Amino acid sequence: MKDNLPEKGAIVQRDRKTYAIAPHLPAGVVDPATLRKIADVAEKYGATALKMTSAQRIAIVGLKEEDLDNVWADLGIKPGAAIGLCVRSVKICPGTTFCKQAKQDSLGLGLKLDAKYHGMSMPSKLKIGVSGCPNSCAEPAIKDVGIMGTPKGYTLMVGGSASAMPRLADVVAKELSEEEVIEAVDKILNYYKNSGTKKRLGKYIENIGLENFKSQVGL
Repeated sequence: MKDNLPEKGAIVQRDRKTYAIAPHLPAGVVDPATLRKIADVAEKYGATALKMTSAQRIAIVGLKEEDLDNVWADLGIKPGAAIGLCVRSVKICPGTTFCKQAKQDSLGLGLKLDAKYHGMSMPSKLKIGVSGCPNSCAEPAIKDVGIMGTPKGYTLMVGGSASAMPRLADVVAKELSEEEVIEAVDKILNYYKNSGTKKRLGKYIENIGLENFKSQVGL
């Protein structure tokens, strides 16, 4: 029976014969040429479907194992970190780049975080969401690290999860500048990476206590 192929960025499908892959598309922002390339490659290798994912990726579904290397070569795009114990693709709303509701440049900030952390090894999977306003379209309150724009800066949250046992993130700082957010996220991820735990960030925080966590991280 076939299983996932992390080294090829491939997730086995329900039929246990074919695979889905998800090219890394930071923030889900793409140009028409990239969309055409993805569609052409999917058609060339007989993909069953193209699926827009909740993580702002386009999954190419129903690929044969023997075609995976050629598919990636034809795409010329790095795999999205969709499986494994690592930082997954950062979910980012349009922010002040596009959205009239936005209070902060979440797209600019989110892309910086994605470039720095996407795929980085972690004790458990780790998801980051960056929203430009309290409408929270990137769902920061259910991300391991959530960042929400307000008129006075960014609110930083930690420990959220939308898993089988959902958990709302805890607010750890408010009215942060972009630079302060980047510095805080760096502290959080470095601390968590070296914590020795195998638990998801929210469960780890519950075990040691929020105030203790903030003190250890330096928030």
